[in-house]
Amino acid sequence: MRIEINPEHPEPRKIARAVEALRRGECIAYPTDTVYGLGCAMTEKRAVDQLYDMKRMKREQALALLVPDLSGIARFAVVQDSHYRFIKHLVPGPYVFILEATREVPKLLMMKRKTIGIRVPEHPVAAALARELGEPIISTTASHPNDGPEALQDPDDIDARFPQLAMVLDAGFGEIHPSTVIDLTGAEPVVSRAGAGIERLEKLYGLKVRDP
Repeated sequence: MRIEINPEHPEPRKIARAVEALRRGECIAYPTDTVYGLGCAMTEKRAVDQLYDMKRMKREQALALLVPDLSGIARFAVVQDSHYRFIKHLVPGPYVFILEATREVPKLLMMKRKTIGIRVPEHPVAAALARELGEPIISTTASHPNDGPEALQDPDDIDARFPQLAMVLDAGFGEIHPSTVIDLTGAEPVVSRAGAGIERLEKLYGLKVRDP
């Protein structure tokens, strides 16, 4: 089911309707400041399983947490002082930070290194969803295995490709570039995937994507 929503001033009743679906253990699609995301509530294991199944993802592939603000990052990830100063200059924005996970993160979401990817989106719809839900939204790119790794930009296409979704929040066409992923588990920040906002990182910190 596709529901049109104002991308700049999302209607509270539509946000509430989407959050109700998340709390029921269902998956939805929603816009972010990069590509559209597929998501569910962090505590709903069945919904997390459904995300993996919909995208035919291997369990080793990580899902990210989407939180509304910097305090949300500190609750679910171990943030050193140097990390805090770095992250503070970049949120909200198109960045996923890889950090050591706290005990608040369910084990099914952690990788072998006990790390978690976490981001604070700048898009009003995504931020409103996370605030209203009161817990992180599990997030993965709205891409379909039959279409390759590129994200689907058209909400109509997302709705058609993923009939398992409870709803698609349609805020217009999505962006092309995914978020930039920054690994903060080592001594220095390392860009593990270049995406939206990479130019800002290069300008501010001289960070470039690491060699594979």
